Amino acid sequence: MQAAVTVTPARIPELLLGLATVRPVFLWGAPGIGKSSLVREFAESLGLECVSLLGTQLAPEDLIGVPQIRNGRSVFCPPEAIARDEPYCLFLDELNAATPDVQKAFYSLILDRRIGAYELPKGSIVIGAGNRATDNALARPIASALVNRLTHVHLEASAGDWLVWAGNNDIHPWIVDHLTDRPDHLWSKPPKTEEPFSTPRSWHMLSDALHSFGPGLDEDTLKVLAHGTLTPAHATAFCGYVRVVRSRFGIEAVLKGEARWPHRTEDRDLLYYLADSFRGRLLKELPADKAHMSAAGRQTAYRAKALLVQLAEISVEVAQTVIASDTDGNPVLPSWFLIEAARDMPRLVEARR
Repeated sequence: MQAAVTVTPARIPELLLGLATVRPVFLWGAPGIGKSSLVREFAESLGLECVSLLGTQLAPEDLIGVPQIRNGRSVFCPPEAIARDEPYCLFLDELNAATPDVQKAFYSLILDRRIGAYELPKGSIVIGAGNRATDNALARPIASALVNRLTHVHLEASAGDWLVWAGNNDIHPWIVDHLTDRPDHLWSKPPKTEEPFSTPRSWHMLSDALHSFGPGLDEDTLKVLAHGTLTPAHATAFCGYVRVVRSRFGIEAVLKGEARWPHRTEDRDLLYYLADSFRGRLLKELPADKAHMSAAGRQTAYRAKALLVQLAEISVEVAQTVIASDTDGNPVLPSWFLIEAARDMPRLVEARR
């Protein structure tokens, strides 16, 4: 299902309070952005127990129940997890990953709040959640009858919301500081190949690992942890950031001419991190239109081209990341600066092709 309008996690409690208390709701979103935890926290805020059913692990009889003979008639007895006397939050996680037969079994439960003779207690709420087919996750088409029984809310990752949450949940300070500087690294599109990718959940996993290893964590182990949880480019950048923290070697020193680009092979992750920070600084300080550039801006552009030349002498590949286009192939840095870079460093531009 395509998202016409998306919302950030901070909006979810308000929306669920107005929607889920009167009608079933379905939360759509990429893997690892916090759908399940948001539902559990919302249920807790209402004082309701959250009962989770995982669509991928259910069979129709797990919902409908098994038949028993009573007074010569068969009666279906719903499972104990569902048939409760007190109101609760029924969370149908990965609903759209369930088989068509299981999805059909949910119809009456979602629309009529009933399974056979059992009816959900008054005050209960029903919330579903699932990934999208475009996320390279297990997702089956939902029949129009089920789509029409739900109010659909599309969730997007928000670095601002997550950093507020992280500050109150013991997330490792290295991660909080790094993502404060690079909020675009919080989430990346799920890859088409089997490899780790960055999500709020994977950063939380990395935080737990950093706490577990403690301050004595060595660089080789850090690389294993970062590359085992994050998108490769984000893992490299984070390892570089940690080296900056430990060595007090930052982009400011390079920009001011107080330090040169690190050139040793073993410093390559640090070099990538500094190049990424350099790109971020240029995005912030270079104007889109050269005609509107101040004297300070001209000095920045002049210094930037000199630094790009020095960087390319160490690694053309790393230097190319500074002027690279975005994932859709659109230029990120101002066009006038890219033209001047092409004029001054033709081999760098050739490497992009």
